[in-house]
Amino acid sequence: MSPEGIRTLLKTQPFRPFRLVMSSGRSYDVRHPEMALLLKNDILVGVDIADDGMPAEFDICPLLHVATIEHLAAGAA
Repeated sequence: MSPEGIRTLLKTQPFRPFRLVMSSGRSYDVRHPEMALLLKNDILVGVDIADDGMPAEFDICPLLHVATIEHLAAGAA
């Protein structure tokens, strides 16, 4: 996936939550644009979301290993 394609997803108004599915099979849900930070070759995705909605940690996801992107239902847990 290109950085431009993910940038477009993060900036779309209204924002549509999406799932990054990695080549390893692991997936990461991006439910808010502030839960991801796009870099040139990677995307940092907040994980282990606390009760206050803030991520306790983040995972580094190389864009080269993003296999697919799936849109999520807005209310999905």
